[in-house]
Amino acid sequence: MIHPVAESRVALAHDWLVGLRGGEWVLDRLARLFGPTELYTLVDDRRALTDAISACSIITSPLQSFPGATSRLRRMYLPLMPWAVRRLQVAPCDLLISTSSAVMKSIKAPTGVPHLCYCHSPARYIWEQTDDYAVGAGGKLRAMGLRLVSRRFQRWDRATAAGVTKFLANSRHTAARIKRCFERDADVVYPPVRTEYFTPDQTVPREDWLLTVSALEPYKRTDMVIEAANRAGFALKVAGSGSQFGELCTKAGPTVTMLGRVSDRDLRDLYRRAKALVFPQVEDFGIIPVEAQAAGCPVIALGAGGALETVTQQTGVFFQTQCVEAIVQAVESLDARAIDSAACRNNAERFSEAVFDRALIAHAASLLGGEIE
Repeated sequence: MIHPVAESRVALAHDWLVGLRGGEWVLDRLARLFGPTELYTLVDDRRALTDAISACSIITSPLQSFPGATSRLRRMYLPLMPWAVRRLQVAPCDLLISTSSAVMKSIKAPTGVPHLCYCHSPARYIWEQTDDYAVGAGGKLRAMGLRLVSRRFQRWDRATAAGVTKFLANSRHTAARIKRCFERDADVVYPPVRTEYFTPDQTVPREDWLLTVSALEPYKRTDMVIEAANRAGFALKVAGSGSQFGELCTKAGPTVTMLGRVSDRDLRDLYRRAKALVFPQVEDFGIIPVEAQAAGCPVIALGAGGALETVTQQTGVFFQTQCVEAIVQAVESLDARAIDSAACRNNAERFSEAVFDRALIAHAASLLGGEIE
C-alpha cells in the first residue's frame, strides 16, 4: 500500500509521558505511522517508553520544571494545565494529531493546519468520575479538590474543543461522551491491540485461578475484586502497580497474590494460564480484556462502557452491578460455562494493529485532501 501522507509533515501531541499504558501504545502506533516527528507533551519523565516514541523530538510545556510534575504529584497541577497547554507552540506542519484523555485535545494547531484528535475520553475526573477518586487514602481531599476546579475546567474544555477539526473516539461509549461533553460528533476507531504478541499457546493448560490486570488507582475498583476473592475464597492474581498498591496489599487475603508490575512476557503467560480475567471497572475502551481474549482467555466484565463492545456472550460473562456480590456471582456463573479459546481469539482480532493503521491513515489522508491507494 502506498502511504497517502508520506510527503506530509505530521506532528503529534500527547497528554504526558510518564508511563507505558494503553494511551501510550496508541501513541507508539502513531509514531510508527507518522514519525519520527515533533511530539508535544505537558511533561516527560525521560524514561524510554518505546523505540518509536523515543525517536521523536519531544517538546515539553513549562510544567516540566515544576516540582513533582513528572510524578503522581502532577495531579496537583490540574488548575495550571490549561495554561501549560497554551504555552506549547506547534511548529509548522501539515497535520497535527493529538491523543488525549485529559487536556491535549486543547493544543492549538498552526493557522490553517487541520487537527485530528484521537480521544480516549474527556477527562473522567472532571466530567463524570470525581466520586470514584474519593476511594482510598486521601480520597476525600482529592475529590474535594476536583469539585472545586471542575466547573471552570469544563467550560474551558468545551470551548477548546472547537479547535479540533475532527474527533476520533476509541469506542462508541467514548463517542457518546464526546457528544455529551463537547457537543461534537466523533468517528469510532478502536485502539490498536498487539494481537500478534498476545497469542494462545495450546501446550499451556488453564489453571484454577483468576487474574486482574490494572493500574492500581481508585476508579479501577481492584479493591472489589480482592474483597470478592477474600469472601468467596477463589484464587486471584493481581498484576499492576499504582497509588493503591500498598493499601491493596494490606487487604489481600490468603488466596490473593499481589504481583506488582509485570513484564509483557510474564503478562502473556498469565493470560495463557488464567481461568479468566476479571475486569470490574468502567473503561472507555479497555485494552486489557482484548489482550486477554487474544491469548484465548475468557473475561468476567462489568456490563458497562467499552467492555460491551469488546467482550461478547461467547467470550465472557457480564455482571451488571459494580459490587462484590455481583463479582462473586459472575465467577460462579463462569464455572458453569464452557468458553472456547478460539472464539476469544477470533473476537480479539477485530482490534488488531493492522486494522487501526488502515483507519488512521485513511482519516489523516482525508484531512490532507489525499486518498488511499
